[in-house]
Amino acid sequence: MAGAKNVLGGTLEPCCMSPRTGFFRNGKCETGPDDFGLHLVCAQMTEDFLEFSFDAGNDLSTPNPDYDFPGLTPEHRWCLCVERWKEALEAGMAPPVVLAATHISALEFVDLEDLIKHAVDAPK
Repeated sequence: MAGAKNVLGGTLEPCCMSPRTGFFRNGKCETGPDDFGLHLVCAQMTEDFLEFSFDAGNDLSTPNPDYDFPGLTPEHRWCLCVERWKEALEAGMAPPVVLAATHISALEFVDLEDLIKHAVDAPK
């Protein structure tokens, strides 16, 4: 995991430390063999996306103390499963992404152009 790259080819930056995100809960959208959901996309939550995710069966808003999960609100950033982000994109509900904190492996599933269109840190 050390030296993981982001979708722009740079060093993968942290996505969010509060709440602590990522499959490994280290704040980064890193992945490994046990990450079947591929939590690769660092997304800025929006009310629309949280509702979309809830309707798709993944409630990201309700706290779950068993997993030390506080529940997300629109100001949070979170490492999303790349397929869920792609599904939201196709439904016109994709949340903004942080390119510097989105794992390069996301490019195996989504186009860089689509990520850039939704980026909060789009390259100049």
